[in-house]
Amino acid sequence: MTTYVVLLPGVEDVWERASAEERAAVYARHEEFARLLAERGHRVTGGAELTHSRTTKQVRRDAAGRVVVTDGPFAETAEQLSGFYLVESDDLDDLLQISATLAGSSGDADGVVEVRAAVDHEERSA
Repeated sequence: MTTYVVLLPGVEDVWERASAEERAAVYARHEEFARLLAERGHRVTGGAELTHSRTTKQVRRDAAGRVVVTDGPFAETAEQLSGFYLVESDDLDDLLQISATLAGSSGDADGVVEVRAAVDHEERSA
């Protein structure tokens, strides 16, 4: 099976302003996503909803090799990564169709879902 990361970018400020009903509708889509994955033989192995990007800590080294920690996201964009799932699957096409459950319309804060295969280092070394 291949491990895929289902990345969930979103506009965090829209989510913060969302009503309880709007949030409940989004969570219901996640429940439907999980149900469909289980029914069709995909397996969720991990995932999480992430805190707001304002809580981000960035770690880098300066020219002298010292560790430098700064606050905030590196990318200054409206969309930030808001969550992810790790899914094991043998059927990428079906996983993509199920992932559309999480995608909103183009005007939604959660309009896009990105699915990317994780590198299998064991397979690469064989």
